[in-house]
Amino acid sequence: MEGREMIPRYTRKAMEGIWTLESKYGKWLEVEIAACEAWAEMGEIPQEALNVIREKAGFDAERIDEIEVTVKHDVIAFLTSVSEHVGPEARYIHKGLTSSDILDTALALLMRDAADIIINDIKTLLDILKEQAYRHREIPCMGRSHGIHAEPMTFGLKFALWHEDMKRNLERMKRAKDVISAGKLSGAVGTFSNIPPQIEEMVLSRLGLKPEPVATQVVQRDRHAEYLSTLAIVAACIEKIAVEIRHLQRTEVLEAEEPFAVGQKGSSAMPHKRNPVGSENLSGLARIVRSNSIAALENIPLWHERDISHSSVERIIIPDSTILVDYMLDRLKGIIEGLQVYPERMKANMMRSFGLYNSQRVMLALTEKGLSREDAYSLVQRNAMKSWQEERDFQTLLRQDPEVTKHLSAEELDTLFELSYYLRNVDYIFKRVFENA
Repeated sequence: MEGREMIPRYTRKAMEGIWTLESKYGKWLEVEIAACEAWAEMGEIPQEALNVIREKAGFDAERIDEIEVTVKHDVIAFLTSVSEHVGPEARYIHKGLTSSDILDTALALLMRDAADIIINDIKTLLDILKEQAYRHREIPCMGRSHGIHAEPMTFGLKFALWHEDMKRNLERMKRAKDVISAGKLSGAVGTFSNIPPQIEEMVLSRLGLKPEPVATQVVQRDRHAEYLSTLAIVAACIEKIAVEIRHLQRTEVLEAEEPFAVGQKGSSAMPHKRNPVGSENLSGLARIVRSNSIAALENIPLWHERDISHSSVERIIIPDSTILVDYMLDRLKGIIEGLQVYPERMKANMMRSFGLYNSQRVMLALTEKGLSREDAYSLVQRNAMKSWQEERDFQTLLRQDPEVTKHLSAEELDTLFELSYYLRNVDYIFKRVFENA
């Protein structure tokens, strides 16, 4: 038995902190102050007023909620609270802007911060997958297609495959971060009617964002949909791993299983149970992230230059999806690190199909002796079906079939049944996966 016991250790503090009201309002204020600084550079706001704004600008989240009950507008409630902190100089705040200038630009900052956390999560998972791939590189196991024995592989190749998946996810998240890193300060319907383009350029440069070339009143929602779709792909890849672990942990297979902590209980009724609850949890959460991506796609078409049908949706799907994917990656790391691996069970399971996984090699060897592929296939399949039905060793049946032995000697059959043949290119695959990782 390999692996070590691990327990979930996720705290969610970093990611959840991004989506608090204080964090959101803080980003709003950051954008507003940056706009005031740009106006001041252009001589449109007195330096003295800017100094007061920088010194006194603040907000009270509870006060914002209180004001919003009356005004029914979150940005107005926010600006009112800021004004109460700043005083008369607050008249320069939000100059020439519309609500979406602040909302969308600040949202880009929040989503960018969330992307950074997820990118770091993936990088950590990549290290763990690589370590496990090399640890199990030479452990033979049965490869399966349709859930049925196919041909041998090594257990390390499973981790190498997942590593390659996550490398692509890393690049996807980097692209999604770049796509979402766009803001706008172009006013109502995006025509810069009450704010010059230079203000937008200065503010977004300060914030490390790029401008939305044609913004209408909002940053276009295909950007957000791409980001949420990327999270859905990451979640689906996590589920891919989780489903494999769930299958491997089945009693009839039991080639690997999740870590089972000291004191952990698997069932309220059956004390013997050790269930893949972590992987099942990941499968379930992936469904939520995928469904959220559909909602993001439906946010793309808005009425004319904007409506706010997207707003209520995004307040749920963006925090939820980023928090969930962060959690899923962290939980998966614990499962992979502590995965219990059973090489002897893998070896025993390989024997359960009576050596039938060598059928392709025998068929090809017969074609090399001059048989047509159709005749070779029929000859091998006839013996393979007998092996299945009678639960007899495949090689023994081949040795007893005169139509086989007139083409293949006993020594040739022995060679065709050598396990090392199937594993001879594993190092080549590892080199392709990890050489530039």
